[in-house]
Amino acid sequence: MKAFVMREIGRVGVIDKPVPRPGPNDAVVRTTRALICTSDTHTVSGGIGPREDLTLGHEAVGVVHEVGSEVRQFRPGDRVLVGAITPDWGDPASQNGHPSQSGGPLGGWKFANVKDGVFAEYFHVNEADANMAKIPDDVSDDAAVYCADMLSTGFMGAEHGNIPIGGTVAVLAQGPVGLMATAGARLRGAGLVIGVESVPSRQKLAQFYGADEIVDFTKQDVVERILELTDGEGVDTAIEALGADATFQTCVKVTKPGGTISVTGYFGEGEFVRIPRVEWGVGMADKTIATGLCPGGRVRMERLLRLLQARRIDPTHMTSHQFGFDEIERAFEVMDRKLEDVVKPLIVF
Repeated sequence: MKAFVMREIGRVGVIDKPVPRPGPNDAVVRTTRALICTSDTHTVSGGIGPREDLTLGHEAVGVVHEVGSEVRQFRPGDRVLVGAITPDWGDPASQNGHPSQSGGPLGGWKFANVKDGVFAEYFHVNEADANMAKIPDDVSDDAAVYCADMLSTGFMGAEHGNIPIGGTVAVLAQGPVGLMATAGARLRGAGLVIGVESVPSRQKLAQFYGADEIVDFTKQDVVERILELTDGEGVDTAIEALGADATFQTCVKVTKPGGTISVTGYFGEGEFVRIPRVEWGVGMADKTIATGLCPGGRVRMERLLRLLQARRIDPTHMTSHQFGFDEIERAFEVMDRKLEDVVKPLIVF
């Protein structure tokens, strides 16, 4: 089979690999749709260290090709969604309520980290009964693939943000995760959602997904404008959706005492992330910093698919580009260099 891989830090390519085989509890899926994530570009840039011929990608849907002898929920031919995070559900971290951290910090993140990812004609899924979900007939692959990561991570930002009904929320950065955090804040009952973004196309998408106000950091002081919009109080919840030290500091500054800073970003550079001391109340302002890795698991995926079925959310408006699998090197370049006003490139197999 063909697979799109990280040959080494800074270099990618398409190579031939054997079709994987499932263990007793596992499955092999024939890929039909996949999405390229900024995290993939961070990986190739060396964000998680050196890798050699590792298949990239962690967002995909497909058709079950083969299942192991102990798999009970799925059969060959089933259309399935696979979470970007595929935890080991027997691990103590999973049993303590933190499955994404099974096996150690970020241990549930296996695809394109510690095992081959999904940018291939077939890919392997561990613990298939717990890490896949059947796609309803009335949900398209083009929409379902967003549940693997973007919906799950963005909504996690809103869920961890402890948003009160009618509360105020600022979402800093309106990339795909930030857009879904914006939509998640609205679904969680926020009364005012402020999107921070400078790119006009993403500003429009933010408004489409529920932002009441847009703050353009190239034209306004973000802290001053958010305080103005909240009568000087600051927001109940600030969601960091970029993964940058400066953005995180802004989140701390615009959050009111007793509020929550919810972090979804991938901090791929630097040794430290700084907390502004005074705006943190010198450590005593009751500001909670919540972090998390994209939740995985069949129940989570089924809930997200239910939102698509009920038409509560349509993520396909984020698909700015579509490429065939034979064009994936170009698609990766577009995402890596942020060309052509890209938001999210969809790969069709």
